[in-house]
Amino acid sequence: MAPILQSSQPWVEKYRPKQVKDVAHQDEVVRVLTNTLETANCPHMLFYGPPGTGKTTTALAIAHQLFGPELYKSRVLELNASDDRGINVVRTKIKDFAAVAVGSGQRQGGYPCPPYKIIILDEADSMTEDAQNALRRTMETYSKVTRFFFICNYISRIIEPLASRCAKFRFKPLSEEIMTSRILHICKEEGLNLDAEALSTVSTISQGDLRRAITYLQGAARLFGSSITSKDLISVSGVIPQEVVGALLAACKSGNFDLANKEVNNVIAEGYPVSQMLSQLFEVVVEADDISDEQKARICKRLGEADKCLVDGADEYLQLLDVASNTMRALCNMPQEFSYET
Repeated sequence: MAPILQSSQPWVEKYRPKQVKDVAHQDEVVRVLTNTLETANCPHMLFYGPPGTGKTTTALAIAHQLFGPELYKSRVLELNASDDRGINVVRTKIKDFAAVAVGSGQRQGGYPCPPYKIIILDEADSMTEDAQNALRRTMETYSKVTRFFFICNYISRIIEPLASRCAKFRFKPLSEEIMTSRILHICKEEGLNLDAEALSTVSTISQGDLRRAITYLQGAARLFGSSITSKDLISVSGVIPQEVVGALLAACKSGNFDLANKEVNNVIAEGYPVSQMLSQLFEVVVEADDISDEQKARICKRLGEADKCLVDGADEYLQLLDVASNTMRALCNMPQEFSYET
């Protein structure tokens, strides 16, 4: 079937919710923020959770709904990890913006327009500790005219004095049901045809990240046209096919080192990322019924060590071969370490 005509805009932006009430699956957050919109009374906020769950979208939506298009540029300062946010920027740009007084709250064009400004610090967990410490005084000094929205993936990387000054909102990974309904809505708008298996696959490979799911869907639509299968989605996502993972595990179960080495060579030759292979192998091992708990523990310990080595820049082939060897040793109940006769 001929590929359908695509608009130039990425679907992630095209279908980004414009209002807080349209954000999917974050019911508690939406309820609190809807109340904020009605009263125009807003604390400092900290949004945290995995990527692709709606944190930035929610922050931008509430800022747009409070100020409208005319006042938005003068009342909202948005900085993310690609901007310079070192201690000097906190002391100058952020402090100067926070210090500017604003007029009293007059509703304009149906927007609440409360008497304060908003500073959105996206990916705040990538800010240095010094820069975060420099924000503490600024937040307190200008709290009458400025509100801070911090957005991060890991709340543990935000220093405690900043976190304690904010209302915290945790964004949950999206459930398969919510993701499926959102994907179906996009398919309907774009004239795509997805079967039940493809819908299930897109939810599985994106792991609760809606942005990733939409990106995979658009990539598959560009490559394969309006009818998209589960196989098409796997090929654009970079996920390793299940049969490749199964073949490596079967080779390990056989107890034949040459066979395991051959499968490892196949994985490397095909160019599959070994870190991805480790995470998929982990899922298969944990869910397997025919592997004992002790064997699972031995295998998972080695998977964790190999993953750390890869992060540190180790050779992919050697690490995967090491994992395959240790998995074989565990599955065939060989001793943990070889003993040498003296």
